[in-house]
Amino acid sequence: MDNTPPEKASGQPREKGDIRTIEDVRLLVDTFYGRARLDELVGPIFNDTIQDRWPEHLAKLYNFWQTILLGQHTYNGSPFLPHAKLPIDKRHFDRWLQLFHGTLSDLFEGPTTEEAKQRSVMMAQMFQFRMAEHARAGTTPVR
Repeated sequence: MDNTPPEKASGQPREKGDIRTIEDVRLLVDTFYGRARLDELVGPIFNDTIQDRWPEHLAKLYNFWQTILLGQHTYNGSPFLPHAKLPIDKRHFDRWLQLFHGTLSDLFEGPTTEEAKQRSVMMAQMFQFRMAEHARAGTTPVR
């Protein structure tokens, strides 16, 4: 997958609007993870961890972002726990944010798009803080 924004069936670039529907969320998630899977830094971690479970993982992410951005409560879970034991550090979070924000900017514009950027930064910071706290304390996160 290349890094160019999706086009309409006519071959023309799609008009940017804000994230408003589950279809918008799916476009965001599919485009972002298409890029992330090919990335030299984060791609191997995603692919090694998720392996052949991409359809299930993407469905969970549609629900997560639908809940976060559209206020439609379709996600139940704890997003931190699956990430807590991954071999990731600040470099990986920085790259994830770079790819995520780039995807958002390529596809959308508007208040919900800006909220997605802000929330992604807060999530990355919170995950890094919690991972560092568990490492410092020598504990393992539990449900």
